[in-house]
Amino acid sequence: MAVQLRIGVFQRSCQVFIQQVRHCTASPVGAKGVIAGTKPTKMMLTADKKYSWCACGQSKKQPLCDGMHKVMKTSFQPVRFTVEEDKEVWLCNCKQTNKRPYCDGTHKQPEIQAAIR
Repeated sequence: MAVQLRIGVFQRSCQVFIQQVRHCTASPVGAKGVIAGTKPTKMMLTADKKYSWCACGQSKKQPLCDGMHKVMKTSFQPVRFTVEEDKEVWLCNCKQTNKRPYCDGTHKQPEIQAAIR
């Protein structure tokens, strides 16, 4: 019985994952990635260091890219950026921002909050 229950949970997890992959891989140019989180990440960035912000939403190292877009064969590319001086910023995790890679408050919308519950 316990084995069947675990398989059922695994199957549900796989179904959710497959739905996310379909959403991510079927996205046209300019589309937004899968919602990875409903709150931004506060980060201290170092001047002139190169950063790669995850645009597809599949990275396990959110909000930064870990190359998962290549593994998943998505059309998304990370947003590469630097800052001119050391500073603290809020990076978007919902991937719906219009100020990539920075949070613009889009995560506060009810449909974004409801996406991960």
